[in-house]
Amino acid sequence: MLDLLTPLLRRGNANGTCTKQTCTYVWSVYGYQPSLAATLLFLILFFLSGLTYIYQGYKTKTWFFTIAMTLGCFSEVLGYVAKMLLWQDPFSDAGFKMSVTLLTFAPAFYAAGIYYTLKHICLTFSVELSRVRPIWYTRVFITCDVISILLQATGGVVASISWNKFVLDIGDDIMITGLATQVVTLVIFGALAAEYGGKVYKNQEKLNQATVELRRSKMFKLFLMALWVAYFGILIRCCYRVAELCRGWGGQNYIMRNQALFIGLDSVPVAIASIVLNIWHPGWCFPKRALMPDATASPRIVSEKGGSGESSVEEVSRV
Repeated sequence: MLDLLTPLLRRGNANGTCTKQTCTYVWSVYGYQPSLAATLLFLILFFLSGLTYIYQGYKTKTWFFTIAMTLGCFSEVLGYVAKMLLWQDPFSDAGFKMSVTLLTFAPAFYAAGIYYTLKHICLTFSVELSRVRPIWYTRVFITCDVISILLQATGGVVASISWNKFVLDIGDDIMITGLATQVVTLVIFGALAAEYGGKVYKNQEKLNQATVELRRSKMFKLFLMALWVAYFGILIRCCYRVAELCRGWGGQNYIMRNQALFIGLDSVPVAIASIVLNIWHPGWCFPKRALMPDATASPRIVSEKGGSGESSVEEVSRV
């Protein structure tokens, strides 16, 4: 194990002695040469997905969702550019530092986009059935997501510039803390969303009557399904990365050194999450102004009608 760990500790030195000419790739960080075909495939997928989010954001004015998803896509793109560098040279310092940082925190941006939609789903079905005011879903979960992004990014930077095992372990622990924070946040979010869904199913008479047509539309129903698919994709990926990093660095970490696991439990779930929300984009499902950040702080302009939970579609964009 020490023989495999020693070259890794040279990562903090840009002039480390290991190169593809002098060392076998088994001594590299990941213990394998990244697949060129897989790397190019996911690089292109995330790049096209990011461009699509920019176009969709421009057309639907869903600025916060667009920014979050676009940041996620292009962080992934840069992460796979790093994988290309590692394909050319498994001992590339730039490749390692970019990949360990960008591919660790990129999916947190997708999580932020997913969190943002729950508020608008509550406004569409019924505010009354929500455990908390819908705006708090945005404030609490996105705050937790930002914290997890900062922890993951910081841990990635520390690990990428480590000059000894002590510093390497510190970076690893910070990344694990960030990923664990993200997993806990995702699980709590999923539990609240599932609970709310159960209340909606059992209390049909309390649903917002002004959004009946929207809620019955095929596009809206497919969007809800896509959202759950994206949610589980990001959750699976985060659980995988926690398990990966918990085993530390070096030859004993068979999870990190297994390319098939990385592709199957990181690349594929995140790509699916990105693409399904391109296809069933929330901007096509909600009223035009519903996902605009400035609308969330505006006062209600139409009062609710009695206890039936009725409110106008315009009000959905202003609570």
